[in-house]
Amino acid sequence: MLESHVITYLFFAVIQFLTGVLANGIIVLVTGPDLIKQRKMVPLDLLLCCLAIFRIGFQMVNFYVILAVLSLIELSPVAETFTVFMFMSESGLWLATWLSVFYCAKITNVTHPFFFWLKLRISKLVPLLIFGSLLFTSFTSVFHSECSWTLFQKVWLGLFSPNVTIQMKELSTVPFAFLVAEFLLPLIIFLISALLLIFSLGRHTQQMINTAPGTRHPNTSVYFSVLLSILSFLVLYLSQYMMVTLIFSQISKVRQFIFLVSMLVLGSYPSGHSIILILGNPKLKESAKKFFLPSKCCQ
Repeated sequence: MLESHVITYLFFAVIQFLTGVLANGIIVLVTGPDLIKQRKMVPLDLLLCCLAIFRIGFQMVNFYVILAVLSLIELSPVAETFTVFMFMSESGLWLATWLSVFYCAKITNVTHPFFFWLKLRISKLVPLLIFGSLLFTSFTSVFHSECSWTLFQKVWLGLFSPNVTIQMKELSTVPFAFLVAEFLLPLIIFLISALLLIFSLGRHTQQMINTAPGTRHPNTSVYFSVLLSILSFLVLYLSQYMMVTLIFSQISKVRQFIFLVSMLVLGSYPSGHSIILILGNPKLKESAKKFFLPSKCCQ
């Protein structure tokens, strides 16, 4: 018989998993057919489709680990399991970072020559950025498999055998430093692009309000909505890094409750951001309405 707190946590985990799979599934179903039928895709759609596919994969691996920690299924703590988890997680972070860069290049008005060059070429660079980031994460996931496996063993031992002392190979400083740097790199790029976008939209919104005081400009609400979406994206993106830092800061001392809460927050990021993307994209929003309200859309 399952305890009440396990049932409660499992309920929220299932809701999160289904929400994430459904939201990202809608994105794939809307953007994917163009690639299959026409063998070409709008750069933004290509980026959204790839991001959604990896997020579905991450949600599945994340939910699988949660079930194992709750002792509802058996999970053999093998290196391949954690390598797949790291690959899905890091790939999703890179693709989300390039999405932020894409929006920044298209929307932000910066007079620097580099941004002008990026604005003109970002659409052509999207396939290369996707391929390059996936190739990079594939290489680093294999290259750091030993380091990742050591981390996984320490966390797993702390969850199920906190009082047992087992001799394990210590982490090498250099590989661990490279692993941390690889996770910090997309964060730095994302922060630069997101903050530029936030400042640009905020300044533009303020200019529209100041030009016509007392009247409501029709585009003000649109810019304000986009600004809130980016701020929400920023909070969700940073929360994933905070949870990873929380887990690995304690390593072998991490307890089951902290780990499960962290896993729930990690899964909330790809689910929540995908919902924000759907609500902010007219084509995705219309498709979601047709999916959830088919009778009203047909009238």
